[in-house]
Amino acid sequence: MGVYTFTHETTASVAPSRLFKALVIDFNKLGSELAPDVKSIENVEGDGGPGTIKKITFVEGGPIKYLKHKIHVVDDKNLVTKYSLIEGDVLGDKLETINYEGKFEASENGGCVCTTTSEYHTKGDYVVTEEEHNVGKEKANDLIKAIETYLLANPSVYA
Repeated sequence: MGVYTFTHETTASVAPSRLFKALVIDFNKLGSELAPDVKSIENVEGDGGPGTIKKITFVEGGPIKYLKHKIHVVDDKNLVTKYSLIEGDVLGDKLETINYEGKFEASENGGCVCTTTSEYHTKGDYVVTEEEHNVGKEKANDLIKAIETYLLANPSVYA
């Protein structure tokens, strides 16, 4: 088993507290509304806080059927979240789990810098490449940009 870690930053032109509330606190609602490939998001266990297991079901015909995330940390004061991908098509027979940490910080221009660390725990001697990681990173960036667009069009939401 190996562990491969990647870190990337994404910027948004909305305040970090607004992006955190939309992307972390209210993810079940907004994620399914704003991501065209997501059919539904539900808590199958828990209330959204630590210990919660979220199931994300994708529309039929896509490469992914579903994912399950286990929430470890939702820190709305420091704007930090930690969760793990514990089940789903993405893991396949090569990955045990993927751990994520997201930090939302103010940028100089009044917007937000979102720093995400992804830690892949592999099965056997499998090696995660940066190209493989970039597929998931691009999907995450697309979701952040969709939420940013929504927040810019609705300035009173999560203000």
